[in-house]
Amino acid sequence: MTAEEKLKQLGRYLPAPHSRAVEGKEARGLGELRPRGGKSRWRPLYRQIGPETFVILAVAPEVQTDHAAYNRTVRHALERFAELEI
Repeated sequence: MTAEEKLKQLGRYLPAPHSRAVEGKEARGLGELRPRGGKSRWRPLYRQIGPETFVILAVAPEVQTDHAAYNRTVRHALERFAELEI
């Protein structure tokens, strides 16, 4: 089962190592999918927008691989979320 399928099935209750909250006050509500149980180098960033609805806003490199690119991608995801008409 993929991380996306697990998110659809368990929603905000998807446990580590498959998901975690993005750290930082400004990133509140933003989650990080961790494909392959955290072994993937890529992190889809998502936010819940309804009881059973999630939107993937961006895909970041894992923070340990490229901290600056991860932070840029978090900012980009937050900008995209702000642009949504929900």
